[in-house]
Amino acid sequence: MSDIISRFIERTKKTPKKIVFPEGEDIRIIEAASIIKSEEICIPVLLGDKSAIDKAASEAGFDISGVQIVNPQESSYLDEFAEKYSSLRKNISLSMAKRIVRRSLYFGAMMVSQGIADGMVGGIASTTASLIQAGAMCIGFEQGISTPSSFFIMVLPEFLGEKNKVLIYADAAVTISPSAPQLAEIAIATAMNAKKLLGIEPKVAMLSFSTKGSASHSDVDKVVEATKIARQKKPDLNIDGELQADTALVPKVAEKKVKESNVAGKANVLIFPDLDAANIAYKLTQYIGGAKAYGPILQGFRKPINDLSRGASVQDVVGVTAITAVRS
Repeated sequence: MSDIISRFIERTKKTPKKIVFPEGEDIRIIEAASIIKSEEICIPVLLGDKSAIDKAASEAGFDISGVQIVNPQESSYLDEFAEKYSSLRKNISLSMAKRIVRRSLYFGAMMVSQGIADGMVGGIASTTASLIQAGAMCIGFEQGISTPSSFFIMVLPEFLGEKNKVLIYADAAVTISPSAPQLAEIAIATAMNAKKLLGIEPKVAMLSFSTKGSASHSDVDKVVEATKIARQKKPDLNIDGELQADTALVPKVAEKKVKESNVAGKANVLIFPDLDAANIAYKLTQYIGGAKAYGPILQGFRKPINDLSRGASVQDVVGVTAITAVRS
C-alpha cells in the first residue's frame, strides 16, 4: 500500500464511514470488503444476492462475517426509495421508479442520497457513464456545480529536487470538451477537494499553450474566460491563467514569463483545457515520468461516489474506498 493511501486509511479509522458497494457479488469487491472490515477502514455494505456472496466468499476463503449484505430486489427500503425517486423526477411513475431503483447502482446511490450510507464505490462491473448517471439522478450536484468531473492525484518520484512531489490533474476522465463556465467549476471543485483530501493550500494553474497573451486563439480565450469566472465565484482562490505548463511549475520559467502571480512557478493543481490534454498528460506523467496515479476521483456530487476501473485490483478497491471515506 502506498504512503499516501496509507495516510488516508489512518484518517478513515478515526471516524469509520459506511460505504456501499453496488457490485457486491464481484469477487474483488468481496475480498476488499473482508480487508476493509478486518482493518476497520470503514463499514462496508455489499449489494447483491446474499447466498451468492456468502458462497463466493466461503469458496475463496474470505472472511466477511459481520459485513452487511443488502439485496435491492428484496429490500425494505425499496418502496421508500421508489417514492423519493419518483418525487424528484418528472414523468416517472411510482412503478417505473421502483424498477429503476432495483438496479444496484441506483439503489446504492439512493442509500447515499438518503443518508443510509456515507459514500459509494462502484464501476468495477459497470461503465463510468452508468455510475455518473446514477449519481446525477439520485444524489445530484453540489451547490454551484452543474457538471461532474474528476481528478487524479499524481505522486512524482522527484521534481526539481523535491521527492514524492504531489500534483493534482483535472479533468482527465469525465468532461470531454468543457465550456469556460464548466472549466471554472472543475477548477473550483478540484481546489476544494485537494485541500480537503491532502491538506494543501491549492495553487491552481489554468493551463494553455499560451502564457498571458503569448498566443491568440479561441482555445486560449476559453481558458482566460474560465479563470475570470472562477475568480468571480471564489475570490479567495489562488488561481491564475492562462499559463503554459512550464510557467505553472518551474520558478525560473515563471520569473521570465510572468511579472506578478501567486501561482506561476508554484502550482500544485493543474487544470487542463480539455479531456484530451489532461488524459494524455496523466498517462505520460505516469509511464514516462514514473509517477503514481491515483484516480480518477469523481467530484461535483452532493455526496461522494467514486468510480473503479473494470480492471481494478483488490488493492485499488481498498485505496479508492479510503479516499471516498475521507471525503465523506
